[in-house]
Amino acid sequence: QVQLVESGGGSVQAGDSLRLSCGASARTFSTYTMAWFRQAPGKEREFVAAISWIGDSTYYADSVKGRFTISKDNAKNTLYLQMNSLKPEDTAVYYCAATSGLYYLMLSTTYGHWGQGTQVTVSS
Repeated sequence: QVQLVESGGGSVQAGDSLRLSCGASARTFSTYTMAWFRQAPGKEREFVAAISWIGDSTYYADSVKGRFTISKDNAKNTLYLQMNSLKPEDTAVYYCAATSGLYYLMLSTTYGHWGQGTQVTVSS
């Protein structure tokens, strides 16, 4: 099992930046594909970004492309999401997730390990 704990959320104004972190407890952290999802009230969980454990290839939802950057530090067992130019529609609970797979990375069902989430609120 992989335990995931998100941090770094908060309340900011539109145009501000936040950096989310996800600490993982796993000896094989470097061999997991990691991802961020988000869920706003009344909406389905939405893919945000992923980083593959082979080649560190990154993938982004169109809604965040150019504004968000996903990265990881294998030595620290930590996943990051740098969020710039935040918009009110980015308001959601953000979750980190992990999978040993390499396919269908934009589907939540691909991931077997999830954190508890961290709230991000963006005011206009």
